[in-house]
This record gives sequence, structure tokens and C-alpha cells, in this order.
Amino acid sequence: MSRTFHGLPVCDVPTALDAGEELPAAGAAAWRIALGHRYGGKTEFAEAWQRFLDAVDTTQVRALVVGAWWAGDYDGLAGPLARIVDGADRLPALEALFVGDVRSEECEISWLEMCDITPLFESFPRLTDLAVRGGNGLRLRPVRHERLRSLAFESGGLPARVVRALGECEFPALEELDLWLGVDEYGGDHTPEDLAPLLTATRLPALRSLGLQNSEYQDDIAAAVAQAPVVARLEHLALGMGVLTDEGAAALLEGQPLTHLASLDLHHHYLTAEMQQRVAEALAGVDVDLSEAEDEEDEEDRYVAVSE
Repeated sequence: MSRTFHGLPVCDVPTALDAGEELPAAGAAAWRIALGHRYGGKTEFAEAWQRFLDAVDTTQVRALVVGAWWAGDYDGLAGPLARIVDGADRLPALEALFVGDVRSEECEISWLEMCDITPLFESFPRLTDLAVRGGNGLRLRPVRHERLRSLAFESGGLPARVVRALGECEFPALEELDLWLGVDEYGGDHTPEDLAPLLTATRLPALRSLGLQNSEYQDDIAAAVAQAPVVARLEHLALGMGVLTDEGAAALLEGQPLTHLASLDLHHHYLTAEMQQRVAEALAGVDVDLSEAEDEEDEEDRYVAVSE
């Protein structure tokens, strides 16, 4: 469970109401609606959602967090998402939404049963920050959104159809894009070619921070990024969490200059000590994260940070 979201403290609605706590002002918190096994199957998301609508002045709500949306037997996201979309008129000030704030002990990330999330873009025109966790069954249609500034997809396997749709979306205000690409075993059936529109970023003119992370072909991504037009205008680049080796790091260093970056995140990698030193020296003025160095020499035993 996140403690803050959108710069606001998170208030867990069911917990606070069950405890009889005084609720904060509607615009002063990120409101989290989550069920999980503590309710033993006796509460449905529809009931928790209605309690939120009844207890909070939703016209002032700026941020919403959706945690475990099921109680007892696991259920998919489609029903709860429909409730949220149907209630869009009750949330005219909503700026930030996190769907899937679920811990691994509640449900593994690859088990989360997702759905078409395009209606979120269509129903909340004031949205500036959107984060979605889970890739199984995730769908997206190409869409245009005028105000979105930050978009994150966290998954153990991001479907190719979603990656391709992102490449066709138009987000003129988007500054930050972070993708956990994952592995084929858990639905990440995309290819490096599917990322090409994101590396030209012609539909993302404001992009300043790009994360293409958690991939089993991180070397190929690094090689593509080394020649990508978008890099010259980036301030932050994240290629961590995946199977990055000396080959990918060398491609980065031999490509276009990266010294203009404020930060380069490579954490969870398979670089040798010699290559780590080479990267650090070549990018001495950049905040480079080389933490979580893995030393597995057998390629078959290398792994991404988040998969199942």
C-alpha cells in the first residue's frame, strides 16, 4: 500500500469508516478503496464504492487509489472499473488515479485480471496522473488526452497490443512515461519493434522522462534507445529492472551523448564491475543508479525484477 500518491497522504476509506475515524478534507487526501481477504467475501466493491460516495464530498476529490477490489473469491477489474467510470460525473476534480495498488501477498501482479482501461482516459478529462498495475487481460485503444502528464504501466508482462496502442495515442502534455515490460511467459509478447513509435515520440512532444524497464531483452532496448530521437530531449531515462548486460551498456555508451541527462536508472542489472566503472566514469555528471547488481553468469538463470 502506498503511503502517498499525487503528493497527498493516502486515506484508506473502508478502514477509516469502520474505525469511525474523522475523515480529512476531500481535497487533502488520496482516497484509497480496497477490500481484500479481511472482508471474507461479505463486502463487494459496489458497496465500498457507495460508502465512499456517501461519506466524502467527491466534487473536491483530487486523487483516487484502487487497491484489492475483491473480497473472498478473486474477481476481475471490469466490474469495479465500470463503477468508477459510471461515477465520473461525481468526480469532476479528479487529477490522479492509481488502479491496482495491490501487494504481492494479496495477489501476484501477473494474476491481476485487467480489462480495457480506455474509458478512464475518455471519462476523466482533468486527469494528469495515471498508474495501472497488472497486465493480464489489459487492453487499450488509441486515444487522445489533453492534460495527462504522467502515465505508468506496471506489469510482469505488458501485452503487445497495449504497447502498440500507446504508440498510437496522442498525449500532448505527457512528461513522464514508465513501462514495466515484463516477460513473454506472463503475457509480455511485445517486440523491440513495437517500441519504435515511443522512441520517436512524435505524439509525445512534452516527454522528458522515459522508462522502458523490467525487460528480458533489455540489451535490445538499450541499443534502440542509443539511436532514438527522443533521447536528446529527455532529462530522465530508466532502463533498469531487466536483463541488462555489458552488451547493452556498451551500446548506450557508443550511441548518442547521454551527458545531458539528469538521471539514468539502471538498477537491477547484470553489468560486470568493469562496465559499471566505465558507465560511471563516462557519465560522471549524471545521477546513475547502478544498484542491485546481479552476478549470474548463466543466461538462462537471469531474471527481471518483476514477473509473476
